[in-house]
Amino acid sequence: MPLALLALAVGAFGIGTTEFVMMGLLPDVADDLNISIPSAGHLVSAYALGVVIGAPLLAAATARMSRRTVLIALMALFVAGNALSAFAPGEVSLLAARFVSGLPHGAFFGVGAVVATGMVAPERKARSVSLMFLGLTVANIVGVPAATAMGQQLGWRATFLGVSAIGVAAIAALAVLIPRDHAPAPGTGLRGELAALRSLPVWLALGTTVAGFGALFAAYSYITPMLTDAAGFAEASVTLLLALFGVGATAGNLLGGRLADHSLRGTLFSGLASLVVVLALFPLLMRTEVTAAVAVALLGMAAFLTGSPLQLMVMEKAAAAPSLASSANQAAFNLANAGGAWIGGLALAAGFGTTSPATAGAALAVLGVAVAGAAYAVDRRRVAAAPAHGRVVAGHVPEAAETVRR
Repeated sequence: MPLALLALAVGAFGIGTTEFVMMGLLPDVADDLNISIPSAGHLVSAYALGVVIGAPLLAAATARMSRRTVLIALMALFVAGNALSAFAPGEVSLLAARFVSGLPHGAFFGVGAVVATGMVAPERKARSVSLMFLGLTVANIVGVPAATAMGQQLGWRATFLGVSAIGVAAIAALAVLIPRDHAPAPGTGLRGELAALRSLPVWLALGTTVAGFGALFAAYSYITPMLTDAAGFAEASVTLLLALFGVGATAGNLLGGRLADHSLRGTLFSGLASLVVVLALFPLLMRTEVTAAVAVALLGMAAFLTGSPLQLMVMEKAAAAPSLASSANQAAFNLANAGGAWIGGLALAAGFGTTSPATAGAALAVLGVAVAGAAYAVDRRRVAAAPAHGRVVAGHVPEAAETVRR
């Protein structure tokens, strides 16, 4: 694997840290700015909104630029957003700064995935994507706990200055390690880029991402009350258990990348099915501390087993605009975050019990399997209809047929 993937992983580490650290710093930020915890929670939403808006727009706007230049520019925007967060004088300015911090998130992962797959042989594409995502999963093990501790000891502003420093290191790594490339040939402009997202297979792939990762966030958003109220852990133990989730996510991410290079769709279905089983067993596993700890690790592993396959599948379905499609998939991840948390909250509010968000997540995972099955059926139908619509060149395997075969 090229050393250049390390530069992408460093950027992913910084992005993962700033995305999730705000959850641990909410009380500190609320006290310092003299606002309520719910108001401080809007800072999480502001970042997610930046991701959803910035992912497709920045990817489309930079489609004709050198991808190396785009990655460096996106990381510079990331540094600026976090620096503005550190010096924000009040709630409104911090909301704006968090929004700016989120803008480059999706486009960085989207363009980065295209760069990563372009540097390796076809049979290693999924593994290259998983190595980039490694920075995101490791951030949950090391970056978030360390940044949270820094914020609690030195003040929350120090945390965002530290994240900015990670961004500067990522810019240096990108400049040194990412090969220089030429801007893609002029295409049909923004309208042509957006046209690549109109196909049904692309939307089915994005729908699988929303349902599959919505299942994860339906449970993960309420993992703390499950661990404390149902499993009986002390609140001080939750940080260590969340790191255990990161360990499971890292293992699932690496395993998913390796397996997807052999069978993309098989790995996707296996990951979604595993997620259904783990979430369905959550009420049972949350009865003791030992089984609850195992459940947290298994949840991370099952969910991130599907990360690389989903990213690669979306890119294959929109081959004419892989950067835009890949970035749109990152927006789908964040929609899953918000939607899953909302659905899990509905289950709690309805009085179905502390572990009911996990049951709701299991239902979403079943929906993910159904959407992935519909995508598979569409691919099979298109392959079956292909000979009737045109001559097949001898020795050439149509893209749709290759996707179905994998």
